[in-house]
This record gives sequence, structure tokens and C-alpha cells, in this order.
Amino acid sequence: MPINKEAYYQIKSELDGKAVLVAVSKTKTVEDILALYQEGQRDFGENYVQELVDKQPLLPADIRWHFIGHLQSNKVKYIISFVHLIQGVDSLKLLKEIAKQAAKVGRVIDVLLQVHIAQEETKFGLDADELSQLLLEFRSTPSDWSNVRVRGLMGMASFSDDQAVVKSEFAQLKALFDQHFTPGDFLSMGMSGDYQLAVNEGSTMVRVGSLLFGKRG
Repeated sequence: MPINKEAYYQIKSELDGKAVLVAVSKTKTVEDILALYQEGQRDFGENYVQELVDKQPLLPADIRWHFIGHLQSNKVKYIISFVHLIQGVDSLKLLKEIAKQAAKVGRVIDVLLQVHIAQEETKFGLDADELSQLLLEFRSTPSDWSNVRVRGLMGMASFSDDQAVVKSEFAQLKALFDQHFTPGDFLSMGMSGDYQLAVNEGSTMVRVGSLLFGKRG
């Protein structure tokens, strides 16, 4: 299925510099990604390590790859040499592994911490107390973390048609972001179905897939 150029330019126009657009390209072909790249898109998000490892060498080197899925500690080493931003860090163990692997390749890796805001139990993430605890440990021992930078938060709202529920969850995440981070950092929330609501609630990064590439097969 060809990319939806009309949707791409509409979304870019709506975001108007307020938020970074990450094109979610999981399960999409190299050709699909290249087509969107040729329209000027540079930030792409992948959910699966093996798929990202397979695609990355076949595509332009200036693509900024975001890992947006649930990342297992033992898979970090496969993407650490090229990944731009790891969204969805949900444990101190994973953060330590990212720091360790980044040191091996001489990189400083930017990450976002994932907060669980949805009603569904299936979504990963830290609660407010766990977030505070992790950040306290991270910020109190800066010498341990010279190869990783925590740049903000990421979250997924409930899969719900109730706009009030989704809005409330986004507002909850924005409040945590304001408590722990500065305006120069990133708040990644909002996907194809709710990115406009997310931006209205303060998102500075949205992850959009199906509107750009069509529904997954």
C-alpha cells in the first residue's frame, strides 16, 4: 500500500513545530519507509529489534531511529550502535544495560522513561512512585550514567473512544513530566487515533503509523 502523502502533510501542518512526528514503520517495507523519507521524514519508530536490525543497513544513514517497543535487556546490544532514541525504558535494570552497552561503543544514548497511564494492564511502564525512585537514583549518581541521558517521558493512553478518559491520562502524564523535567525535554504521547488530543495536552512527540502507512496487514 502506498504511503498517504496527503495525511503526512496534514499532520505536519497540524503539528507545526509543536511536536516531533515519529513515523511508526513496524511491519512496513524498506520501500514504504524510503517513500516517506523522500517526502522529508527523518524520524522513524520500530517496535521489534530484529526487524529494526534488518532494515537499518538498507536505509539512509541520516534516519533517526526510535525504538518504541518493549525492549528486553539482552537485545540492547543489537541496536545500541545506531539507535537515536530509546523510548519506553521501564526499569532501572534496562537503563543500566543501555548505559553499559553505550559505553562499549562510545556513545551517549538518549532515552525516555515509560509511565503506565492506561487502564489496560497489558501496557508496560512505571507508576508515579517508581518513576520518582528511578529518577532519584539516576540523578544522585551522575558519574554512573555518563553514557545515557534521560530526556523525558513516554506513555500510551487507554484504547478507548471516551475522549475524557484519554484526555485525563494525557494530563496525568503531562503533570509528571512538568514535575520531573524541563521544557527542553520530550513528552512522547499520542498515536494515530489521539495525537491531536495529546498535542493539546502538551505532547512534544507523537508516534503515528497507520495514518501514514495504512493499516497493518
